[in-house]
Amino acid sequence: MNISTWLDRKTAEKIDVSHIELPADISYDNDPDEMLFFEEYKPCGFFCSKNHPFATVERFGRWYYSRGQDKKAGIHSSEMKWHLFTKDKDLALQTAKSHME
Repeated sequence: MNISTWLDRKTAEKIDVSHIELPADISYDNDPDEMLFFEEYKPCGFFCSKNHPFATVERFGRWYYSRGQDKKAGIHSSEMKWHLFTKDKDLALQTAKSHME
């Protein structure tokens, strides 16, 4: 089953999917149809392999998956991770960009 179909089924069951966690078998088996946005804050250099704040927006069918780690968490932190599923492209992009300010 793909992510878009799974989210549609959950909304048909009257479940709020905006912050739902995907089952592992679905999240790892589906590639996005399109990546609309990606930004990473990595002041320590290109070759640093530690955690860095980032934001991305990917499209799965009619759904947009906005996710990342808030810039306010600081570099090399694993805190303040967030995600949002929405059918509103502008909301997904706005949310991702706001977490990188």
